[in-house]
Amino acid sequence: MGQTIVKDSFNGLSIPQGEKIIFKNGKPITPARPIIPFIEGDGTGPDIWRASKRVFDAAIEKAYGGHRSIAWFEVFAGEKAKDNFDSWLPEDTLAAIKEFGVGIKGPLSTPVGGGIRSLNVSLRQIFDLYCCVRPVRYFKGVPSPVVAPEKLDVVIYRENTEDVYAGIEYAAGSAEAKKLISLIAEWGKTIRPDSGIGIKPISKTASQRLVRRAIEYAIDRGRKSVTLVHKGNIQKFTEGAFRDWGYQLAAEEFANQTVSEDKLWSDHDGKTPSGKVLVNDRIADSMFQQVLTRPDEYSVLATTNLNGDYLSDACAAQVGGLGLAPGANIGDECAIFEATHGTAPKYAGKDVINPGSLILSGAMMFEYLGWTEVTELIYTGLASTIQKKLVTYDLERLMTGAKKLKTSEFAEAIVENMDQ
Repeated sequence: MGQTIVKDSFNGLSIPQGEKIIFKNGKPITPARPIIPFIEGDGTGPDIWRASKRVFDAAIEKAYGGHRSIAWFEVFAGEKAKDNFDSWLPEDTLAAIKEFGVGIKGPLSTPVGGGIRSLNVSLRQIFDLYCCVRPVRYFKGVPSPVVAPEKLDVVIYRENTEDVYAGIEYAAGSAEAKKLISLIAEWGKTIRPDSGIGIKPISKTASQRLVRRAIEYAIDRGRKSVTLVHKGNIQKFTEGAFRDWGYQLAAEEFANQTVSEDKLWSDHDGKTPSGKVLVNDRIADSMFQQVLTRPDEYSVLATTNLNGDYLSDACAAQVGGLGLAPGANIGDECAIFEATHGTAPKYAGKDVINPGSLILSGAMMFEYLGWTEVTELIYTGLASTIQKKLVTYDLERLMTGAKKLKTSEFAEAIVENMDQ
């Protein structure tokens, strides 16, 4: 690509030989050997990172026979960063992610006490990673609490920067809370004086760029629908506005590629025209029921931040839990892929935890980079390994006749089964 790299080291580590990923119109242009920063993560992070990297490198080699590879570059956040640099999130780490554009990370601890509320939220806000993307699919053989988990195959696009996650809140009894309560009283609304106050911003800008990404994904991947999930029946000017702005965006920018639910019935007798994506909406509490009782009717879900958080985990529970739940945070010039579960510190260093979430997040990353052959090999290897009942303890204890593998052994089994 010939792109100039501004520094030769970050956090005291030299940059490996490779090239930068660059972005054009919000999409990555990937060289043959991209430099990709990684954060091991806290707790079980190092265990699952080692296993995942083994799978990633093997899939790349199998797909491209040495013609493509990743120049992995460690950067630091969380406990390892605090121990080595006296900072939970060093400036050099932020600079490296900004420089190279695409990164991947294990789970991070949330610092206790003052300072950063959440490292994950901070990274999303610093780099304006406004799409939290959570695909939820079933791998045959995974234990599930529902009768037909294979019917659930959705991709959740969760707005990632606003809503209650904006972090605008004031403690009960604080001067700020008292002032807001007093101001709101002037507008004829009553709030109990011992209340904590939180602000829930939902903007047209953030809502529409999120819905745009969701619709583009559905069009590019041949998905049948995009459902706007909201609580607009109660929160009319935030959640309801999200729905309205979503429909407006679809009508203005994707009129030839989408059809609204109203038009579906008024103009097309309830049948989606060939080649078009249905754009509909559902109330959030109803959506929780729908993903259980009628999951195959939904394809892409576009949601506000808090609703998306709830729905992502609820859907993941149907297909194996967070151990098999990948995630990505994507903006226009940066993307960070991540394990969606916690750090599980009591299992740290024991080589027992399920690395599936990070492995599948890597599969998402390779699809994002355009290396779909790698993605398919990872899916094949994982699916075949699970069908053979070769799994880590979290799945083994729920399966009949399964063999319990260590984290590292599970990774090796996935590599061996990529051709299956």
